[in-house]
Amino acid sequence: MNTTRALPPIDYGFLEETLMQLLAIPSPVGLTDAVVRYTAGRLESLGIPYEMTRRGAIRATIKGRESRPARAIVAHLDTLGAMVRSIQPNGRLGVVPIGHWSARFAEGGRLTIYTDNGQLRGTCLPLKTSGHAFGDEIDSQPVGWDHVEVRVDIEARSAQDLIAAGINVGDWIAFDPQLEIQPGGYVNSRYLDDKAAVAALLAACKAVRESGRLPPVNAFPLFTITEEVGSGSSAALHGEIAEMVSLDISIAAPGQNTDEHAATICVQDMSGPFDYHLTHKLIGLAEDFGISHRRDVFKYYRSDSAAAVEAGNDIRTALIGFGADASHAQERTHRDALEALAQLSAAYILSEPVARRDKKSMGSLEGFTEQLKPEDMQPPSTPLPIPGEFLEEGGQAAADAAESSSERM
Repeated sequence: MNTTRALPPIDYGFLEETLMQLLAIPSPVGLTDAVVRYTAGRLESLGIPYEMTRRGAIRATIKGRESRPARAIVAHLDTLGAMVRSIQPNGRLGVVPIGHWSARFAEGGRLTIYTDNGQLRGTCLPLKTSGHAFGDEIDSQPVGWDHVEVRVDIEARSAQDLIAAGINVGDWIAFDPQLEIQPGGYVNSRYLDDKAAVAALLAACKAVRESGRLPPVNAFPLFTITEEVGSGSSAALHGEIAEMVSLDISIAAPGQNTDEHAATICVQDMSGPFDYHLTHKLIGLAEDFGISHRRDVFKYYRSDSAAAVEAGNDIRTALIGFGADASHAQERTHRDALEALAQLSAAYILSEPVARRDKKSMGSLEGFTEQLKPEDMQPPSTPLPIPGEFLEEGGQAAADAAESSSERM
C-alpha cells in the first residue's frame, strides 16, 4: 500500500444519501432535466464549478496545477425506461423499451406514465397474466416487448378511455426503482446503472475538494444523459482532454471475474481494448492504495468511452466500475464496491497523467509511451533442419539421418 500519502477519506454517508436521492428522480433517456438540475445543485453545494451543454450534459471542473494534459472522468445520469407505442382497444398500452433491456424484467413492474398534463400509475404485465384464466399458458407464452402491456390505474375499457385520460403515443414511462438497502451493505434497485457510479463520482469529488489537495492537472467530472442509447460523452469533451475514464456498472456473472465487493477495471469491452497505459495506471493505483479490485473483459458491453472515440476524439480511454449482479434487471451491489470505486476515482483525479507528451495532440517520438521492449518481442523458437542434410536425391530419408533419429529415441 502507498503509505507516503493516503487517499482522502470517502464520506459513505454522503454517497448513500446521494444515491437514494438520485434513485428518487426518474430519468429515462430523454426525460433527464430533473436529474441534471439535481446534479448541478450537488456540485454547487461542493463548491465545484460546472457548465452545461444545450441538452444538459454537465462538465464540472476541478482545477489542477497545470491545465494540460487534462483528464475527464465520466458517469451517466440517464437510465433505461419505456415509451407508449400504442393505445389498444382493450384499454391497455403497448410499449417499447428506451435503451436495451429485456421485457422479462419489466413484467410485474410498477411504473409512472408521464403525459402532457400529469402522471398516471400502472403496471407492466404479460398479455396472459391470471393463472385462474389461462392456466399453463402463462408459462408457455413468449417473452418480449410485443408480449407485454401496461395496465393503467384508471377505469379504462377502450382506447378512447385512455385518450380521454390524456395518454398519447410517445409518452415516457419510468419504472419504480424498488430500492432496498440491507444492514449488511447490499444495495438492491433498478437503475444502479449508472446512478450508483454517479454517487461514487460525486463522493470522490467531495473527498478531493475537502482534502485541499491540488491535482497535477485539470480534471473534468462529466455527467452525461444519453449513454443508454449510445451517444454518451462526446458532446461534453473538448480538445484539452487527453484521458477519459468511464464509471459504470460492472458485471458479476458466471464466466466473469467481477465481484460485488470490489471495483472492476475493464480491459476490453465489445468496442475493443481500452488504452493499455491508462488501464495499467488504474491497476497500479488500485494496487498502491490497497483498493479492492478485479480485472475483467465484457463481451456484450458498451460505455461512454466508445462514444467519445467514435466521435473522433483522439484520447486515451478506460473503464472502471462497481461490481454488481443482474445488470439491466433488478440490480444488486454492495457498499464495498461503491467505496472501492469512489476511492479509485479519487486516486485517479489526484494522480499524474499517463504521459506529459499528451498535452499536445500531435508531437514527435520524444516522450511517447512504450509497451514492449525489443527483448520482449523475440518468441522462443527451434530452428528447422536443412532438408538437404537429411533427404537423399529421391526424397527418401538418408540412412544416417534415420540412424541419428533412432539414437535420439
